[in-house]
Amino acid sequence: MVISEAQGRIQGIHPVAVVDIGSNSVRLVIYEGLNRSPAMLFNEKVFCGLGRGLAGSNRMDDAAIERAIAALRRFRALANQARATEIHALATAAAREADNGADFIERAEATLGCSINVLSGGEEAKYSAYGVISGYHRPDGIAGDLGGGSLELVDVRGHHYSGGVTLPLGGLRLAELSGESVSKARQIARQHLEAANVLSAGTGRRFYAVGGTWRNIAKLHMQMTDYPLHMMQAYEIGCDEMLAFLDEVAEMKPSGKLPLKSISRNRRPLLPYGAVTLQETLRIMRPETVSFSALGVREGYLFSLLGDDDRRRDPLLTASRELAVLRARSPRHARELAEWTGAMMPVFGVEESEEDARYRQAACLLADISWRAHPDYRGPQALNIIAHSALSGISHAGRAYIALANYYRFEGLTDDSASEPLAAIAGPRYVELAKLLGGVLRVLYLCSASMHGVVPRLRFEPAGPDDDGADIVLVLPADMVDFLGERLDGRLSQLGKLTGRTLRARLSSDG
Repeated sequence: MVISEAQGRIQGIHPVAVVDIGSNSVRLVIYEGLNRSPAMLFNEKVFCGLGRGLAGSNRMDDAAIERAIAALRRFRALANQARATEIHALATAAAREADNGADFIERAEATLGCSINVLSGGEEAKYSAYGVISGYHRPDGIAGDLGGGSLELVDVRGHHYSGGVTLPLGGLRLAELSGESVSKARQIARQHLEAANVLSAGTGRRFYAVGGTWRNIAKLHMQMTDYPLHMMQAYEIGCDEMLAFLDEVAEMKPSGKLPLKSISRNRRPLLPYGAVTLQETLRIMRPETVSFSALGVREGYLFSLLGDDDRRRDPLLTASRELAVLRARSPRHARELAEWTGAMMPVFGVEESEEDARYRQAACLLADISWRAHPDYRGPQALNIIAHSALSGISHAGRAYIALANYYRFEGLTDDSASEPLAAIAGPRYVELAKLLGGVLRVLYLCSASMHGVVPRLRFEPAGPDDDGADIVLVLPADMVDFLGERLDGRLSQLGKLTGRTLRARLSSDG
């Protein structure tokens, strides 16, 4: 069956829909397919408030149920229109705990035309953990997923999780349990969190914050600090700085400085309760940093459906290879660059960490994705695509490194107003590595013409006594004599100025 004639879609997979029936919102996400780094085709959310009033009556509100059923009816039509071959429906705390939850699920299943998996607290914690595992490269810390009805906490290390617990600290529930008193909400949160033994294992590690309320708090922090990269996945804040900022969010004074207009009106009332819950979590756990995850239960559920081999694939390199297939002139050339540059970095005195190597490979895989733009705009377009793409398994500094390397590859090895904001995020070392990689790519593309087959035949090596005072030489096979010339010499000279060495090209004497 042909899904689409679009060449910008990965072949061999079919759209998959996930319906997430939460205590605060009901959401549909349609993914391109079931793979290691699924891209979103469609995303829609409706605030239904199924968990509102549950703490007092133990029943979901009738009006909220009708809004949810109407949303599910629309979601079914949208999934059909998107040619989704599967619908996976999940329900969490409200549907699980309400006295009328079973009746609602029966109606919802009839509306969607599929069964609904009502997750237990343990299952929510598991899929939250999988969401973090799917979005980070070897995560190490405590994942916390804050919904409208509950908070799940679980320890994640690499591809494993342990110690999952569910606490009644979701934003809607905490507001009701506290009588909408933030100070009382803090006491309730503290009482439950102090009894959660999972947090004691997180000291000095990382706290992964999942859930819409916490992501909106991070969004406020970005705006208050004029952070230049509006990318939520892996946005990190030090523990002490986060604690101080949460004081402001918990107070939520109308005359305060928080830019609340950027936050949905449905989310604003829950921000103080999310703030005190996060504060108490951090005070007990004392992590080194807080990292905000855009991937949670939905992505974790899809991750659980993958085989072991697919789960262990690197999410960043997987997505970068796919983008190369979708956008590069020669994906094979991109793969050649990723391998070849790793062997060449030591010639320039670079010792890469595992993270450095991953980012360099991704930069090479993405080095040609903007070729269809006007030549004057290929650099800015590469910068924009990479900086703002839905890549996971990458830090913000790493994202900046990859984007900058490809900007320098097109625009030259100096900074300007376009590169400086990302350079501040990357830090001095990654800026240096990005310029080196960009400079090397500027040389290689003059020989490869963006096609495969040439790069593996080239090499940089330390100069010998017959290399006329050079420090490093680019060695070409003898049959590539016609590639020598002024243009190549100019690029080598530019790379030499960057590295403080003299670079020249010569032909190989090996036959």
